[in-house]
Amino acid sequence: MKFVLRMLVSAAALFGVAYLTGGALLQVDSFWPAAVFAAVVLAVANAIVKPIIQVLAFPVTVITLGLFSLVISAFMLYLVEWIVPGVHTTGFWQTVVASLIISIVCSIGFRVVDPERDRDRG
Repeated sequence: MKFVLRMLVSAAALFGVAYLTGGALLQVDSFWPAAVFAAVVLAVANAIVKPIIQVLAFPVTVITLGLFSLVISAFMLYLVEWIVPGVHTTGFWQTVVASLIISIVCSIGFRVVDPERDRDRG
């Protein structure tokens, strides 16, 4: 159940960024199925592809003092755009800003949905 709630939070963050910016940062055709499918693909990409890219890009990330991780997050959105019909990015910097906003909203939303998760780690 928590997985479904987390996916809905991610989908709402994706759709919210697209809707509230009027498509300036990210364009999503509809909440269902485009944003929900994009949230699932983004979760899979963040779980499987992103760690591999982070390991390969570790030297660049260290040299840029961690800022390259924003580029890696933007690349994950480009991957979602490539896989999911109905999701479109509008440019590199817009995608970086969109990925930053989505990350912040999802981290806040995940804490609301699953507050015990942080207590289990600490």
